[in-house]
Amino acid sequence: MSEQQTQQPEQQSYDPMGDGAQGVVVKAKDPKAAIKNLMNYLAPHKTAILISLVLALLSTVFSVVGPRLMGRVTTALVDGLVAHWIGTGLLTNFPYMARLTVMLITLYIISSLCNLGQEMIMARLSVKVTYKLRTEISEKMHRLPINYYDTRSHGEILSRITNDVDTINQTLNRNLTQLVTGVTTVVGTLVMMIWISPIMTLASIIVIPLSMSIMMLVINKSHVYFSQRQEALGELSGIVEETYSGHNIVRAYNGETDAEEKFDKSNKAIRGSSWKAEFMSSIVEPIFSFVGNLCYVMVCVLGSVLAVRGSITIGDVQAFIQYVQNLTYPLGELGAASNTMQATIAAAERVFEFLEEEEEVADTATSAHMEHFEGNVSFQNVKFGYNPDKIILHDFSAEIKAGQTVAIVGPTGAGKTTVVKLLMRFYELNGGKILIDGIDATDFTRKDLRDIFGMVLQDTWLYNATIMENIRYGSPDATDEEVIAAAKTAHCHNFIKTLPGGYNMVLNEEASNISQGQKQLFTIARVVLKNPAILILDEATSSIDTRTEVLIQKAMKNIMKGRTSFVIAHRLSTIRDADLILVMKDGNIIEQGNHQQLIDENGFYADLYNSQFEQGEETA
Repeated sequence: MSEQQTQQPEQQSYDPMGDGAQGVVVKAKDPKAAIKNLMNYLAPHKTAILISLVLALLSTVFSVVGPRLMGRVTTALVDGLVAHWIGTGLLTNFPYMARLTVMLITLYIISSLCNLGQEMIMARLSVKVTYKLRTEISEKMHRLPINYYDTRSHGEILSRITNDVDTINQTLNRNLTQLVTGVTTVVGTLVMMIWISPIMTLASIIVIPLSMSIMMLVINKSHVYFSQRQEALGELSGIVEETYSGHNIVRAYNGETDAEEKFDKSNKAIRGSSWKAEFMSSIVEPIFSFVGNLCYVMVCVLGSVLAVRGSITIGDVQAFIQYVQNLTYPLGELGAASNTMQATIAAAERVFEFLEEEEEVADTATSAHMEHFEGNVSFQNVKFGYNPDKIILHDFSAEIKAGQTVAIVGPTGAGKTTVVKLLMRFYELNGGKILIDGIDATDFTRKDLRDIFGMVLQDTWLYNATIMENIRYGSPDATDEEVIAAAKTAHCHNFIKTLPGGYNMVLNEEASNISQGQKQLFTIARVVLKNPAILILDEATSSIDTRTEVLIQKAMKNIMKGRTSFVIAHRLSTIRDADLILVMKDGNIIEQGNHQQLIDENGFYADLYNSQFEQGEETA
């Protein structure tokens, strides 16, 4: 596997703070496009959104009318007290006040019910949209070329599925209707204020252009910081995932300090962008509060003068003060919501950027299909490079007949693993063809092509499930008896019976509750169960002890009978019986033949073989 890692392009570093340590700050590429894409996901829910907005409007209208009615109650009470004091009337008009009070309570109840309804609708809508996003991201992951994952941090990809989608979910659930409610409240409040006193309204609305100016300034300044924060979160997720998955190696090589420094650097980047983003968000409310307090003073002074002159009632002054509060508070909320929207736009950009990544070349419309494969394989002038400008397989050609065992040998970085991955079409060729039984591999669907192969890699992969399910992976219809038979062939049945729970023992996420050799045996059993037409073994017994390896070699020889097999091995003693040995160096086949022919040629292969023998690595 090392040659693949050596030849693949390096991952690009990113410095979310732009302090010069790594790269430059990445700003939002196209916020309008991100918003448009998000609207497309909301489009199927237009009816629900419309109902939610109507309920939000009704809730706001009913709540806006409340202070006006309360002002009338206050006016009636004051007028009654004044009339009683001068002896010209009753203390108060209780029936009139009772009617207004009942109307006021009714309005607030209806307003609360409307608000509850719209929140329930938006909660369901946000869950549906984010569910669809996560589903599409998951499906997208299976359509992306392998090279995409080779050049990006796994944690950064996971961050888009978790952090970024969660940010979108929170905004849809809360801030969308908050924006509508805020705008409606401002408009409705202004209407009521003009109705009470145009003069006082004119004196009060100076807060609006001032508030809007502050809001726009904050939006322009804060967007870049929210984008930086989302990018930095992705980088930190990658560092955590990398460190956690390799924590044994980190400790074995005393790499804790280096890991902590990397984490601390990324964490500081998040802190730097976060505090700037949060600071820009937090200054909105106190500024709006200050402006609102100035407005209160102005309203109180002007309202007192007008009340003394008889131009306005005491109740209207009280109502007007409440409306001023209703005007400044939603403006502050709008400012906070707008900053949240910036984080959402940044998150949406990253999500849609992922969804718009270039996918694997589509399968042909008229794909080839065969019920039975002989196993003939032909490499014809194959050219390939992980980067198009760095070709590592220059002119690879070989003819493999059905049933042959083909060994591919060569130094690290020669391209051995790359060859078999091209065979399974994990990557697209830069030139040439690969034929399976005379049919171009690109004429098959990837699913049909990969069903032909069974692959055992040097790096094992097991997942969080029972041993039975892990062996059955790739052959979901296999019975328990067939799984057990495959385990016996792979010589892992006996030790499975000694494990707690046997075949029902659950492997943890890292499969660290079994040994590396046991993992390898399970993957071999998995291939035995699949019974493929072509086998690919990439150092399949590298993690198994010598005694078990001898048993596995015997079992594999039985499995390989009658089917084409590709074997990649560094220990040349394990491939002496191969029908054909391809010797690779620098992406080219420099020698080919069986073991004895290559030894007699006394060339590169003979040097490799003899050097291993001299170093004591020869086992036979």
